[in-house]
Amino acid sequence: MASFPLLNKGAISTEQVAEYISLASTDPSCGAYSLFLGQVRNDKIGNKTVQAIEYSAYEEMVEKENQKIRNTIKTAFSDVNELIIIHSTGIVKTGHLSLFILVSAGHRDQATRACRHVLEMIKENYPVWKKELFDDDSHRWQ
Repeated sequence: MASFPLLNKGAISTEQVAEYISLASTDPSCGAYSLFLGQVRNDKIGNKTVQAIEYSAYEEMVEKENQKIRNTIKTAFSDVNELIIIHSTGIVKTGHLSLFILVSAGHRDQATRACRHVLEMIKENYPVWKKELFDDDSHRWQ
């Protein structure tokens, strides 16, 4: 299996997505790949609009949490072969990708359920924080 970065400086490009999928899809025992792409939305909060999100991460803890997620998923879903999580750091403008999750498995049910579980674990415990940047130059931490 190819090596993938855990963190990506800035937005995750569509070229990177294609490359990661291509590198990950070489195992003939896999019958399913479930993919989640997280994109920054232009949410409206009161009379302000989100223009970008600035992500910061505790890199050493990202590695530990990533391994914990991998272990949990591979224990809970015996059919999962591979799991890739890549999260952005720095500023990502609205309409651009900030999260990439790919789960490969022998069968679609395990791939899709595992991908959803990975996403929930990331939202709950991943040591990445976001600061929403608004169109009036204000911000708020989420």
